[in-house]
Formats: sequence, structure tokens, C-alpha cells
Amino acid sequence: MEARVFEIINTVLSNRSKPKISSLKSEMDLRNDLGMDSLDLAELTVRIEAEYDVDIFEDGIVRTVGEVLKKI
Repeated sequence: MEARVFEIINTVLSNRSKPKISSLKSEMDLRNDLGMDSLDLAELTVRIEAEYDVDIFEDGIVRTVGEVLKKI
């Protein structure tokens, strides 16, 4: 699962012409460490929901990769 989330995050970053990441850590902040903005987070949400049938922002703001993984 973590490997697939890594791929999804890199797809989102690549689609928005942002540099891909080389590794994924649960403490990484989606905005501060990965440089995601609201459009990136919207795309991430749609892709995770399509893959896992889970709305990661259903219960509120998700800030870290670890929180994303926990929701899945």
C-alpha cells in the first residue's frame, strides 16, 4: 500500500510540474515537505479515493503522509 501511495504522490507532483520525491516517510508534511498546494491535494484526494474508495479528507484536514496511510 505504501508503495502505491508513493506512486500516486509522484504522479500528482509530476502532473503539476513539481519535482518527484525519491522516498516516502510517514512524517512528511504534504504542504511543507512535498510542496503540495490545494490543487495538488484535490488531485491526491481523487486518486486515493479512486484507488482505495476512501475520502482522506472526510473527517477533516490531513497534513502528513502518515495520516493519509492511516485513513487508507
